[in-house]
Amino acid sequence: MSIKRTAAIVGVAEHDLEKGKVPGGKTVLQMQATVAKQALEEAGLTKDDVDGLFVAGSWGLPGVGLMPSVTMAEYLGIRPRYTDSTNIGGSSFEAHVGHAAAAIQAGLCDVALILYGSTQRSNRSRNLSAGRPSEYTAQFESIWGMPAPVGAYAMAAHRHMHEYGTTSEQLAEIAVSTRKWAQLNPRAMYRDEITVTDVLQSPLICEPLHLLDCCLVTDGAGAVVITSAERTRDCKTTPVWILGHGEAHTHSLISSMPDLTLTTAKESGQRAFEMAGVTHEDIDIAQIYDSFTITVLITLESLGFCKPGEGVDFVANGRTAPGGDFPMNTNGGGLSYAHPGMYGIFLIIEAVQQLRGECGDRQVSDAKLALVNGTGGVLSSTATCILGRD
Repeated sequence: MSIKRTAAIVGVAEHDLEKGKVPGGKTVLQMQATVAKQALEEAGLTKDDVDGLFVAGSWGLPGVGLMPSVTMAEYLGIRPRYTDSTNIGGSSFEAHVGHAAAAIQAGLCDVALILYGSTQRSNRSRNLSAGRPSEYTAQFESIWGMPAPVGAYAMAAHRHMHEYGTTSEQLAEIAVSTRKWAQLNPRAMYRDEITVTDVLQSPLICEPLHLLDCCLVTDGAGAVVITSAERTRDCKTTPVWILGHGEAHTHSLISSMPDLTLTTAKESGQRAFEMAGVTHEDIDIAQIYDSFTITVLITLESLGFCKPGEGVDFVANGRTAPGGDFPMNTNGGGLSYAHPGMYGIFLIIEAVQQLRGECGDRQVSDAKLALVNGTGGVLSSTATCILGRD
């Protein structure tokens, strides 16, 4: 089934932060309500127009609960006729985009609101599993002291190094280029210039990954509003069309990952490209989940932008930085902008703002097509969206 141009994104919003924390001590519910209102107002809609609600949350974070969409609907005072709390980790929101478009195409809803909020920095915890029901399979890894999630990504980095000769210096290039985008984004948490040497001299978190190879720990909230092609005529913004979508997952535990150097972005990306009817060469900007530098490298290879093992050459010499011919993670990404536990919604927001030409100093000239790829769990799930403007 193709959802191409069935629906468009007409509103986005992200919550203001101060040094990575939400000001005023807002709760997760308050943050989500704030960005929901902003995104709907941007689109020229109200909460009374919303009849589809999509919410995912990180386990163990206050305000999330077992039924996040039910909780948010009650808090916002809406009664959606279509709801989705699919949670496949950080890629949940790219999945929600495809699900919302499909629901709109099927006539199940007309205006979809996608929400996420987290106060993990204010909570002073990266532990997303507190209070989570025990996973029977986790016992086979946890007894060996696997640090989660960084240990899993360190294993993937080691395997990539073993198979392809990848070095820590080459991984550091990704962090350096991403920081250059953050320097152009006044909302980014870290904007100081860094070098490859800085990355390598930052503390080892889990060998071979250094501190600057790892995403931030911040609060954050984001909202995305999607509506039908017909309804876009009534909205105040330039529509950003959903052209292609794909999703896939293979495992929960890293010990069950079929290939540590290949993610399901191979499948989700192929489906998105085929649905959109475009090629890799057509993409103007890419927003790639960067929980760790190795995540970006493996994802680019899995998506087919380069062959396995050639990712380090693909990103070398500032190719993904401002002025490079492959603009990527243009807001500073999870490595330098923000990372509130599940980052995928912010990839969508940045892609939309770039396509609408609203990004100021970091604006990519004449961007018409964007690829957004979320990754969830420990390289467990992916969802890919291709977005475009007229």
